[in-house]
Amino acid sequence: MIVRSIGIMMTTIIVIGLWTFATAAQAAVLFPQTITIPAGNFIAGSNQVERDTAYDLDQAAYGHDRTRKWGWYDDERPRGRQHLATFAITRSLITNRQYASFIAATGRPVPNVDLKIWRSYGLIHPHHRTRRHAWKDGHPPAGREDHPVVLVSYHDAVAYAAWLTRQGKGDWRLPRELEWEKAARGSDGRYFPWGNKFDARRLNSHDAGPFDTLPVGTFADGNSPFGLTDPAGQVFEWTASPAKNSKTNKSRYLVKGGSWDDKGCGVCRPAARHGRPAALKHILIGFRLIRE
Repeated sequence: MIVRSIGIMMTTIIVIGLWTFATAAQAAVLFPQTITIPAGNFIAGSNQVERDTAYDLDQAAYGHDRTRKWGWYDDERPRGRQHLATFAITRSLITNRQYASFIAATGRPVPNVDLKIWRSYGLIHPHHRTRRHAWKDGHPPAGREDHPVVLVSYHDAVAYAAWLTRQGKGDWRLPRELEWEKAARGSDGRYFPWGNKFDARRLNSHDAGPFDTLPVGTFADGNSPFGLTDPAGQVFEWTASPAKNSKTNKSRYLVKGGSWDDKGCGVCRPAARHGRPAALKHILIGFRLIRE
């Protein structure tokens, strides 16, 4: 009788312990806040007037016309009316703090890149600049918990979305280009989230920023008409849309939004688009998600 009672007690303790562990694990998931983008028409893409304005901004900031010569903005979607159904998108970029719960739960490699791989990218930033963003011992750099997570590939972003889906609060995925553009730009086709005139005080760019990431939502005056934070500057964002000529092997995907490294800032316009290799882990690229 006594042995049986002890067995029941032990079983109860184990069950309660497992329940507590499961509850704690679930509580550790930091679900991103979303905002609803209403159904309806909106203006996407750019015309020659907008692209020339972007090239002029770049030339004034950099003192040369290389972006114009290289045709950075020439392959943007032709300006025109589009229609999308209602969708929900994360208000802010995914942060180091939010991504950390994914790392802890899955054991996926932390955001980092070694010297050899970094050099293979052929980027202008030296490897030592990645160290301030690199994680150690499973944790993000101290003081950067609320900065956007970077050094994550397209595949990392997709894996995070799949993991978040398994937590039971909707289906999550990367935004398609048009979804991202509407959320960042609003409906009226403005050049920037706040209007047609560039204002360096409204975003984290190299024009007036610290040449580094900042906590998400720092520039409230730069929010989109729908309330999206950091729609311009801060970091580029992965989308689910393959880049030009990548529809077959899907080796490159469009990134949107510009970054803290850019000035001008023609590339920070929501209409701007650039393709990047899916495996790239860059200090200038993060992501946000759609919830279905």
